Amino acid sequence: MPYRICRSFEIENGHMLSKHPDLCKFPHGHSRKIEFVLEADTLDQNEMVCDFKVLKDAMGEFLRTWDHALCVNTADPQFAVLRQTYGERIVSFENQDPTTEVMAKTLYDLLRTRLAAYARESGHRYSLRPMVRVISVRLWETSRSWAEYSEEKS
Repeated sequence: MPYRICRSFEIENGHMLSKHPDLCKFPHGHSRKIEFVLEADTLDQNEMVCDFKVLKDAMGEFLRTWDHALCVNTADPQFAVLRQTYGERIVSFENQDPTTEVMAKTLYDLLRTRLAAYARESGHRYSLRPMVRVISVRLWETSRSWAEYSEEKS
């Protein structure tokens, strides 16, 4: 059985779901928790899958761009006005609603890309072996609701 680790981050983040039939079509916010799960069949020279700080190094700066930001579908009629008014605090989702499911997949894809680059680069204080795998990203919307993206097959 492989070893797994999980590193969590917390951000305050809003979204509006233009396709939603009810109140979620209006801007609203969430105290979000993000869980990144990694796995390896063996431990490294420090008896770890990898140091938790690898995840902070790989994703911390990006997550700050989502913190206290509003995620909006670029097709939403208010997108241009919101972007003009609030600049980079409006996070664009190209022609799709930034549901928690869509956001979880976005984070999963970005994490895979960033960890692959991190493993190839030298000079990092914390090492990352290429065989470390991203298992899932779980994004909490509330304390009772989350969405998860994984490419694992059941």
